Amino acid sequence: MYTREQASQLRQAFWTTFGQYIAPHLSADGYRTNWSNYKTGLKHVYFRMRAEKKTATISIELTHPDAEIQELYFEQFEELKTLLHETLGEEWEWELHGEDEEGRTISRIYKKISKVNVFNKEDWPELISFFKPRIIALDEFWSNAKYSFDALK
Repeated sequence: MYTREQASQLRQAFWTTFGQYIAPHLSADGYRTNWSNYKTGLKHVYFRMRAEKKTATISIELTHPDAEIQELYFEQFEELKTLLHETLGEEWEWELHGEDEEGRTISRIYKKISKVNVFNKEDWPELISFFKPRIIALDEFWSNAKYSFDALK
């Protein structure tokens, strides 16, 4: 087992490595991007990547505190589901009004893999291979889809 500090250092080392690996890739709009902390430009809409002890997840998270408004965002993503899945090249899971680690209501569209461990450096290539094409595809999707959310701002 790792101390909290060691675990934090290993996570930070992974995300630094991932950031260095993906940094040469420009966004779909041709800009340099902080891929590890992707900014959608829309409050309460996040692209998140998480690497844990047994799983890794990439997701679109909708965190608006008003459940009805959150549902409107989710419905707008549902309108774009075909475009999203075509851009990603795969189907993702859709969850309306689940809970995050703090017990807040969130909605998620996500892809998860198991049997990977961010604390095992031998798993890092698999984690990078999981995250990289998906965050690039999410960026490409968002480049085309973000204007559909203008009315919800």
